[in-house]
Amino acid sequence: MVFSAHIDQFISALESSLVSEDFVKLSLGNYKGSEEHLKQLLVRRVLIKRVDKLAITFRYKTRDVVKNFSVPEGMNVVGEYLGAGFKIATLFTVNKDIIFEELNNGKVVFREAAASAKTPPNKLHDKEKSRLIKPQAKGYLSELKITDADGQVYKNAQDKFRQINHYIEILNALIKELPGGTIKKVADMGSGKGYLTFALYDYLHSVLNLNAEVVGVEYRQDMVDLCNEVARKSGFSQLNFIQGTIEGYQAANVNLLIALHACDTATDDAIYKGIKANAELIVVAPCCHKQIRREIEVSKVKNDVSFLTKYGIFLERQAEMVTDGIRALILEYFGYKTKVFEFISDAHTPKNVLVVGIKRTDNLKPTEAAEKKAEILAKIKDIKAYFGIGYHHLERMLAL
Repeated sequence: MVFSAHIDQFISALESSLVSEDFVKLSLGNYKGSEEHLKQLLVRRVLIKRVDKLAITFRYKTRDVVKNFSVPEGMNVVGEYLGAGFKIATLFTVNKDIIFEELNNGKVVFREAAASAKTPPNKLHDKEKSRLIKPQAKGYLSELKITDADGQVYKNAQDKFRQINHYIEILNALIKELPGGTIKKVADMGSGKGYLTFALYDYLHSVLNLNAEVVGVEYRQDMVDLCNEVARKSGFSQLNFIQGTIEGYQAANVNLLIALHACDTATDDAIYKGIKANAELIVVAPCCHKQIRREIEVSKVKNDVSFLTKYGIFLERQAEMVTDGIRALILEYFGYKTKVFEFISDAHTPKNVLVVGIKRTDNLKPTEAAEKKAEILAKIKDIKAYFGIGYHHLERMLAL
């Protein structure tokens, strides 16, 4: 593309800085063009899949839009915008800053200034995350078809790999709230194909250097056989998968109990097992909140939110919140500090609520503990009456 001689001169300086590897960044400002709310262009050099690109941030009044271009395409974009409204551009290089400016009288001037930055930035795509689980030299990730033999994450497994690391990041923060060395036995209820179970074992042993036993509980025998074979090949001697249900698993001595996506009252079964084992950390991501929804539908109690719950989708969401809210209260009754937050898993699984119970270490006086328990029971009773709930499955299991 042909630009004016002045713009060509500036683009030539940009190209030269890119070739000589002393390019730092480029900024275009003082926009007078026709694109609504556009204020500034910021240009960085990035490396995407080992290919040089120019990442251009289009900064608008209320938002930023980032687009990646090949180097020739990016230089053309800069030239086009210089000719369509940007009155000043500053090219930052290691050796000097080069300023292009169009004055009010239409005259274009170039000037140079001392370099503002002495070192080119690292050519990474945005901020490369420091992941707790690295893809390289992880045999289980290759066996589970997340990576190839060289540790490169398959394109169709990118979401799953991000999910695994997001999960481990969450557990990392939660485990740090426990006294050191607490985690000796872990039960992952409903472990499925074991993606997260393997990653947790790897994290506990390779990152935290804990000598922890990890058990995956799964109903499907083919999944159990597959995961045990992968564990054997990976040399994970303290990782074992067993066939069974959450309800039937004996959870004695478990310190960390996990149940992700256990359907309906299976989540209650998992929490029950964790409470009875006196587990220091209980982490569940519930789904299919059918039991409480049926209770609300049958009773048809009129209350302040009836105008919402007459719609099925709102009733479903209300049932989810009430179910998990009571679960959190029951955990508090049994001496757990609770957290409830959104856990975004992957593209194939919708957003979930993560309910977490961390065993409290600040023992209350007997009278204070009794008062707190009575207050919680009264609150649960009021909630049930308000929504017309006859019982909550976890409450019944624990005979509250």
